Amino acid sequence: MSPNFKLQCHFILIFLTALRGESRYLELREAADYDPFLLFSANLKRELAGEQPYRRALRCLDMLSLQGQFTFTADRPQLHCAAFFIGEPEEFITIHYDQVSIDCQGGDFLKVFDGWILKGEKFPSSQDHPLPTAERYIDFCETGLSRRSIRSSQNVAMIFFRVREPGNGFTLTIKTDPNLFPCNVISQTPNGKFTLVVPHQHRNCSFSIIYPVVIKISDLTLGHVNGLQLKKSSAGCEGIGDFVELLGGTGLDPSKMIPLADLCYPFHGPAQMKVGCDNTWKTHKSCDF
Repeated sequence: MSPNFKLQCHFILIFLTALRGESRYLELREAADYDPFLLFSANLKRELAGEQPYRRALRCLDMLSLQGQFTFTADRPQLHCAAFFIGEPEEFITIHYDQVSIDCQGGDFLKVFDGWILKGEKFPSSQDHPLPTAERYIDFCETGLSRRSIRSSQNVAMIFFRVREPGNGFTLTIKTDPNLFPCNVISQTPNGKFTLVVPHQHRNCSFSIIYPVVIKISDLTLGHVNGLQLKKSSAGCEGIGDFVELLGGTGLDPSKMIPLADLCYPFHGPAQMKVGCDNTWKTHKSCDF
């Protein structure tokens, strides 16, 4: 696999909620001390999309953060191809098939996956996504153009495809739509400010950052319901209700990461934490958790 798609370091922040009739939110600011890892290459920069509609050829192994129209045409048998799509945290991604010319009977395929899969790990994890894993795959060879547009459940999606015959391929259009309450997010930038709100919902949510990071949590509000939890805390939040769990690792799947810390109680920040690729972390706070 190209170095552009190797996960060098992965840090994830999971916000776990319990059902209660009020909103909870987490506001954080992250910053990188140096350039992002090769996972996000210059091809992702949005300034490339200065003119609309943006069009370009799609490569066998590709990653895009741009809206536009993309065409893949095989120049030789392409057996193991994938394209990763990422939007802003507050966006859904819609993949629309404009034209498809592949030989499904001859072994070609074109599948959309709701999320990302890399090295056998999924984001969002099976625990965090609202659909079973099998239902997150949409196979063009099964649905045809009867399901021409497919929208993701979060700001990332991807396609897998195989095209054996030179000259065959497909054209698709990528669009984004606003997501008022994003739940599972991968950040495409090494810095910025993000607010995670989970209103009146009983679910797990995560915010993932693929860089060594400094995280400043400016405000944390949690609902506390005795005896009601989606997930047991790995540390000191047993029986609390809602909590935030900080995890670190080198893969995509939060369920396979190493617990670093739990935040069990609401507070008004700032609280700052620095996490490196070796999962070491330091914290500076002006409040008690």
